[in-house]
Amino acid sequence: MDYFIENSLKKQLLIAMPGLADPNFSRTVTCICEHTAEGTVGIGINRTHPDLLCRDIFEELKIRYTPESGRLPIHLGGPVHIDEVFVLHGPPFGWDGCLEISGSLALSNTLDILEAIAEGRGPDSLIISLGCAGWGPLQLEAEIKQNVWLTCPLKKEILFDTSVESRWEEAVRIIGIDPALLSDTAGHA
Repeated sequence: MDYFIENSLKKQLLIAMPGLADPNFSRTVTCICEHTAEGTVGIGINRTHPDLLCRDIFEELKIRYTPESGRLPIHLGGPVHIDEVFVLHGPPFGWDGCLEISGSLALSNTLDILEAIAEGRGPDSLIISLGCAGWGPLQLEAEIKQNVWLTCPLKKEILFDTSVESRWEEAVRIIGIDPALLSDTAGHA
């Protein structure tokens, strides 16, 4: 059986260990959207842009928007393709270029979904981000072995029902660890 089918990280949350010093990933939670022999792509879910809202993107793209959609936050999806918009969302999934992650979650980054969101007729559950996270072939697996990351099963409640500020702690709790006791010291059994 193919390694990436049997050991796929797709549909997992990637949780940064406390000792991860890279400012792009310190205390982040990333939803893994694709994991293949060519590499891994994910969207950071627990940081929002300090200065931008969706209205800024809609105005730049000359898309008419409702006041409600204009106030939606922009997440910092990761340090790759930082000038591209990605939408992590629940149903419906019929958007151009929609990548299904699970039966209840997909990733899109085309104009049709942005126009629908701006008009208030997009998915009910969504995260709009600038940028994504990416790893080359087997890079993420090596980082996990070095105790840089923890993983846990994807939980829609963390993505869409938990406050942005609490997502790291909640993801750690899912795997049965008290976040206050999580050490940044690696150990190997």
